[in-house]
Amino acid sequence: MGKDMTVPCGDGLINLRVGAIILKDGKFLMVGSDRDDYLYSVGGRIQFGETSEEAVVREVEEETGVRMEINRLGFVSEVYFYGDAPSNLGKTIYEVSFYYYMKVPEGFEPVSSDFMEGESEEHLRWVSAEDEIRMFPTFFRTELSHPEHVVKYFMRDDR
Repeated sequence: MGKDMTVPCGDGLINLRVGAIILKDGKFLMVGSDRDDYLYSVGGRIQFGETSEEAVVREVEEETGVRMEINRLGFVSEVYFYGDAPSNLGKTIYEVSFYYYMKVPEGFEPVSSDFMEGESEEHLRWVSAEDEIRMFPTFFRTELSHPEHVVKYFMRDDR
């Protein structure tokens, strides 16, 4: 129990991940690190023994300092890509992610906009679909501009 669900598979890795959709004033909350030139969703890997719902609530609290409830599942995504972190550099990664819309409390602000993830410092940032920065998942740019009350599925292969 408690180990991230990253599993070696041949020369690659399989990740099970969750992402939080935190919307406020037409913007959504993303994360970036000192070593990357892109943003990614608030969230992280599911730990063995927890559900995706438990994982997203835990990750949001760890990264924002605020415990939030889930509103609903919004997206399921599969993606193949090459790792760029020191621990997985160049490895093929297959990642399945569950993205949940969160119930954002009135007046929500993260307790801190900076936190450590392993050896990297990460920063929270409010962005809009029009901001010219790379972001993952890429579909946030189009889908979060006009949220729908359905669960959508996306597949991407960046190998």
